[in-house]
Amino acid sequence: MSEKPQLIATPITRKLQIAIALSSVIFTIGTTLQNFVIINTSLIEKMMRMENVADPAGAAPSFTMWFRVVGCLYILGNVIGILALRSQSRLLWWTVFTVNFTQAFGFVMIPSSMWLATTDTYGVWGILPSLITDGGAIALVLVMIISMVKYRSPWAQRRLSQQ
Repeated sequence: MSEKPQLIATPITRKLQIAIALSSVIFTIGTTLQNFVIINTSLIEKMMRMENVADPAGAAPSFTMWFRVVGCLYILGNVIGILALRSQSRLLWWTVFTVNFTQAFGFVMIPSSMWLATTDTYGVWGILPSLITDGGAIALVLVMIISMVKYRSPWAQRRLSQQ
């Protein structure tokens, strides 16, 4: 039975950990703002009216609740990313990667009427947290992919040579 290869840190490892943790802090703040400050039932009603939903006032509270449940899962996922300061576990790497990979699709997954309702209500400031979070997630995932390709392992680590 073969052993798992030993991995050692490179000069980039700590920088990558800090970048992931810092990004996770920023994304946690942005997602929290989006989830609890910008999104509310009246904004969801406005979005639903734009989409010609039959009963926006009746449907908005439930939609808002489930939207916030999903947002809370992303908040939790981003908080977990802060652990990158202390850990180089594979599980943490793939959790951070998955959270950010899916978060990067926020602008595609959320209906365009939500962005219109948000900019109509708050101006550009209303979409700024999502822009930073979703756009930042794209950048972070690209950095993680480049790191994995270059080092052939998570956390920019090198395999210890077998001798």
